[in-house]
Formats: sequence, C-alpha cells, structure tokens
Amino acid sequence: MLLPLISFTIIGLAWGIFFASLFLTVIPTGAVNAWLLVVGIAVLYFMTYFVTTFFAAAVIGAAMIRLNGGDPTVGDGLRVATQNIGRIIGWALFSATVGLILRAIAERFGILGRIIGGLSSLAWGVVTYLVIPSLIFEKLGPWAAVKRSGGLIKNTWGEAAGGYLTMGGIFVLLALAGLLFIIAGAMIGTLTWILIGLIAAVVYWLILALVASAAQGILVTVLYRYATTGKTVEGFPTGTAGAGF
Repeated sequence: MLLPLISFTIIGLAWGIFFASLFLTVIPTGAVNAWLLVVGIAVLYFMTYFVTTFFAAAVIGAAMIRLNGGDPTVGDGLRVATQNIGRIIGWALFSATVGLILRAIAERFGILGRIIGGLSSLAWGVVTYLVIPSLIFEKLGPWAAVKRSGGLIKNTWGEAAGGYLTMGGIFVLLALAGLLFIIAGAMIGTLTWILIGLIAAVVYWLILALVASAAQGILVTVLYRYATTGKTVEGFPTGTAGAGF
C-alpha cells in the first residue's frame, strides 16, 4: 500500500501545483495563453501516466517476487520499476497520447463522440490489462506489449473477467459502506457531526483506494503468471486463478 500512496501523493501534488499556478496567474491578470495551457495539460497527462505506470510496475514486480516464494520489500519493487524505466517512459507517452485522442473524440463529436470514446476506452482498457507485466518481465516495447497483452487476455478471458468482476464488486460494496459515516452524522443532526461523518468517509475512501490499487496490481500479476506459465496461486485450483482471487 505504500507504493500506491507515494503514487497518489506525487500526482496530487503535481495537479495541485498546476491549478494553484493557474489561480495565481490567470485570475489576477485575466490573461490565458491557450498554447501554454495545452502544453501544461499535456505534460501533466504524461506525468500522471508515467507515475501511475512506474508505481504499478513496482507493485507488480514485488508481487511476482512474492508469488515465486520470495519476501520482497518496497525497495525490491522500486528496483524492478527503475530497471525498466525506459520502457515505462515509452508506454507513458504511448498511452497518454491514446488517452488524449480518445478524450478529443469524446469532446468534439457530442453524444456520439462520448459513446464512441467511452466504448473505445473500455476496449483499450481490456486489451492493455496485462501490458505492464509484459513490459517489465518480457522487455517489450509499447506496441509489442499491447499485442502481447491482447493475446494473453484472449487466452485467459474467463479468468480475467472473473477476477476483475469479483474484485470490482467487492470494492464497490466496500465503497458504498463509506456512506454510513455520512448517514450517521446526518442522523445525529448537528453540523459538527455531519462534517465529522464526511471527513471520516473521505479518509475511508482514500484508504480503500490504496487497498484497491495494491489489490489490482496483485490481481494483474496473478493473471499474467497464470497466462504465461499456467501456475496458479496456492490454494486455487487450475483454471480458476482469476475467479478464485
């Protein structure tokens, strides 16, 4: 969970600095440099994709060490990510470009664009589900990793869908449980308790997001290991690696 926490913190600080800069420069002067704004957003998009991928690779690297019987540390995960930093940068540029194109389609063509952009984003997410382990364990470039990921997903569709839906359903239910803090504060009725309930819910959701991010990395590692070696996690029967998770 420490790795996703570092990732969230870096991304949050970067976006916070960006919007603070806009607030301090644009609002007092009223002047907006459109090209500078576009470049700034593009850089932030790349940075977000890079940081997300880097720390996801660290989680996956550490998880693979654990699945193979080792006892990884945070440093071991970061070492795996650092050893593949060139491929991670390439993938960040590639995926950020695709993300910007899909967003442009969604914004340019109205409702139809949003539908096409949404379906394309969904398909892209499925095809690239196992890209990161393909990058770091097979030393592939961005496009080769996409093709490799798509092939692995095709061969293990049932396990991937079962694992993803099972874990997703669990975390949706856990996220809904956070509303109980707000409801409890509202039932007491005072503004202080409503604020306490809201703060408790936000803290709960942040912790849950860290757990979900780490669990996602572990699930991807389990599925990739199963797809490439046929090995399942101890305690799960063959053919249900993803669903059992």
